[in-house]
Amino acid sequence: MAAAAAAAEYSIDHKLSKLVEEARPSAAALRAAAQAADAVAELIKRVPQQQTTPEAARGFVRDLGMEEEKLAFTFRPPEMVRLAGSHAAGAVARPDVAADLLVRLPKECFHEKDFLNHRYHAKRCLYLCVIEKNLRSSQLIREVSWSTFQDEARKPVLHVYPATEIADLPGFYIRIIPTANSLFNVSKLNVSTRNNVRAHIKDDGVTLPTPKYNCSILEDMLLEENAEFMSSTFADWKALQEALVLVKVWARQRTSIYTHDCLNGYLISAILVFLTVDSGGSIITKSMTTRQIFRVVMNFLATSKVWAKGLVIQSMKKRTITKEDLANCLKTFDVAIWDISGHVNLAFRMTKSAFVELQDEAACALSCLDKCRDGGLEELFMTKVDFGAKFDSCLRINLKENSKVTSLSYCVDDESWRILEKDVQSLLQQGLTDRTKMIRVLWRSTPSEWKIMDGFSEFSNSPLLVGIMLSSLEKSFRLVDIGPNPENRNEAIEFRRFWGEKAELRRFKDGNIAESTVWECESWERHTIIKRIADYVLMKHLALQKDDLIHIVDQLDFCLLVDGQDPVSSSGALLEAFDTLSKQLRLLDDVPLKISTVQPLDPAFRHTSVFPPEPHPLAYGKSSQRLPNFATTCIRSMEVMIQLEGSGNWPLDNVAMEKTKTAFLLKIGESLEDRGMFVSASEDEVNVLTSGYSFLLKIFHERGLVLQKQAGDDNIQTALSQDKVLFQWSQHSSMINGLHGRYQMYGPVVRLAKRWISAHLFSSFISEEAVELVVAYLFLKPFPFHAPSSRVAGFLRFLRLLSTFDWTFSPMVLDINNDFNLKDEKEINENFMMSRKSYEQNPHDIEPAMFLATSYDKASEAWTKQSPSKSVLKRMAAYAKSSAELLTNLILNGQSGQYTWECLFRTPMSNYDAVILLHHEKLCCPSHVLFPAETPNGHW
Repeated sequence: MAAAAAAAEYSIDHKLSKLVEEARPSAAALRAAAQAADAVAELIKRVPQQQTTPEAARGFVRDLGMEEEKLAFTFRPPEMVRLAGSHAAGAVARPDVAADLLVRLPKECFHEKDFLNHRYHAKRCLYLCVIEKNLRSSQLIREVSWSTFQDEARKPVLHVYPATEIADLPGFYIRIIPTANSLFNVSKLNVSTRNNVRAHIKDDGVTLPTPKYNCSILEDMLLEENAEFMSSTFADWKALQEALVLVKVWARQRTSIYTHDCLNGYLISAILVFLTVDSGGSIITKSMTTRQIFRVVMNFLATSKVWAKGLVIQSMKKRTITKEDLANCLKTFDVAIWDISGHVNLAFRMTKSAFVELQDEAACALSCLDKCRDGGLEELFMTKVDFGAKFDSCLRINLKENSKVTSLSYCVDDESWRILEKDVQSLLQQGLTDRTKMIRVLWRSTPSEWKIMDGFSEFSNSPLLVGIMLSSLEKSFRLVDIGPNPENRNEAIEFRRFWGEKAELRRFKDGNIAESTVWECESWERHTIIKRIADYVLMKHLALQKDDLIHIVDQLDFCLLVDGQDPVSSSGALLEAFDTLSKQLRLLDDVPLKISTVQPLDPAFRHTSVFPPEPHPLAYGKSSQRLPNFATTCIRSMEVMIQLEGSGNWPLDNVAMEKTKTAFLLKIGESLEDRGMFVSASEDEVNVLTSGYSFLLKIFHERGLVLQKQAGDDNIQTALSQDKVLFQWSQHSSMINGLHGRYQMYGPVVRLAKRWISAHLFSSFISEEAVELVVAYLFLKPFPFHAPSSRVAGFLRFLRLLSTFDWTFSPMVLDINNDFNLKDEKEINENFMMSRKSYEQNPHDIEPAMFLATSYDKASEAWTKQSPSKSVLKRMAAYAKSSAELLTNLILNGQSGQYTWECLFRTPMSNYDAVILLHHEKLCCPSHVLFPAETPNGHW
């Protein structure tokens, strides 16, 4: 055992090393990048002395609220230009391979009090304008564009693309970042007490501190010192460099934490450096491996209590920051990481909601390390955790030309976009209360193509994104929110102010009288309550129109509705009908053996039927029902498995046993008919019509399983195989029912998955049970996500799983009840390897192509043995990939032209040689058809 464990550890470390190697550019590419950066640095140093003019950035200066006459200065070459960031630390990680050039602004270009009222930011921009103009004229430069530093509009940077591209670094560019080393007196920029933007005042005229503004300048002043300290820490420490690469790759795969208000490469480096110094407890030591360092970092992010006190990178012996400074900082900022100087909080942009998400992701990473195969390498570093797939509900808010935005100054202490993020976050948290586990609000405000002359006018064009992760569905989908007691006058007034007309005073069953809000809806619409609350709150408090809010919740419901209603609403009648039948069967006293078990096997009883059957007027037994104007032309029968009490009188002969079962069924049918039910009986099956539904009765006998294995005759095996199928059906139904009990969103996601399979004409190649198992995998092994709590997110993950799972070389193991042991896993692996023996001779002829292993079917014989074939599975995966890409785009960007939500379920017909069009009105269930058949113009 110990040897096997050691071998497994070595294998994981080897794969991790390979992953790091692939993430890092080659040494030759890095040399080429360094040479390109040096060439740009020389060009910058040779920019001649000249007079600047505010007209070069008129829009930027205007939007900062500056007077142009105060900004003129004589440009002088920078005091220093040096390479910094990942290239200097030896920890470059693809695909983001930009090289940072720090350009030190000369003191002669600034006045002593230019730290006031954005004068520094304006001059900083004008200095870059001169550099940009000169770089554009060089033949060494292909392109120069404007961007922002950490999405802070008042701190532009230049992206410089060399004329010669580096083959191993596609898209490589050099980022020009100004620094302000020793420009101003640090004490004038105290983050807790100083006001340096005179417009930042209370209504009564009292000035307020400007901590964000002050940190923005301090960051530039101390950037060189911090960059130097970090680079020296990483120098000659291979494991630490590799760990930094891994943490970067991990963070970049999670698009909602690698953002302006959470992590970036600079902050990741600072956290790792903190863990190496004595103030951080020297948790990381040089004896650690890369994987050990990564685990330490994840554990620190997820669980450390030091975050509550603030991180200080300064050595304990040289510490200048006091406990009082730390306490004041944490009153001002949500997260504190004090730099090497002790003057600036490097995490001044990080928000509380971002930090909560970061801790959640780190905790999830620890689970992946412990529970996933190969130490979670695929889940941690190769799986994209993007907005659409991660959050249960996504909301896009159009704030362009919104009065709340236009009434704010672009930049005071904080920027208007960040203020709106906080406002939306606060409103949604107050409105949704404990219905949500997490709310993330992100506004990536910097336009992709920014002209500095335009200022900030284009910064509000992109929509604000909100990601909502639900708590338990009982809380999230409740109909009533109970507020304060009216005796608590102030709280009641505030409740009514916030909710307006939705607030009402109600008396509850327990006699309690309280303010409340009620969100009445049909049972099948309860998943839209979150949307209704969010829309109401934002429209009321942010002066938004309905069209400004696109909430991704119910856009896929159209494919599950019949006549505008979800047929699951009638499932109560179905369960009552089955209960009635079950009781009648158990009460039968004229059958030789009593019925001990009655189990429904149809997907409708495990909440996974796309269209659960609705009561049919011709299926009410001998009682008459008035015929409606329209009724389906066929009645769907639902399988019901019956087990009889034990007896030693069953025949041992195989044929006689099957005949005995038939005799029992006929007798049961006769008895039910005597009790007023309509029964259609034959030697092969017995159908019972009662309460509007049709039930197909089948008898299971355990001895049939034994006899089937012993039987040599194929005909006898076929006759007896029904017992095996019933056994597998029974086990499957029980397991899926149990899974739905744990995850209430499982059923709706399966229904969408089946609808998609059917819409693209794959339903004849893959069984419903196989689809149910694939979706079950999402809930049982959700890493790197949490189990989905919405149908849209679950459906997107299903499409991605279907398209990316390595079906050829990996079995999909579903341990629904957590009862697999090492022996079971070994058996499954051996069965899988046996199924792949023919791969080397004929890669296209492997059975089953989709290997689904469960506790009742460790060889994947029940649902996928014959189908889908490898070619069909490959095509299915290609369709799923295309649909997943479209769905992701619809969630994040909305419908565009011909690409609509309906397109997810429209299958291309151009691939077929012949297409048969059916008359819509002559189908047995025309209301189930998504898109009526249309004859293409002259193609067929």
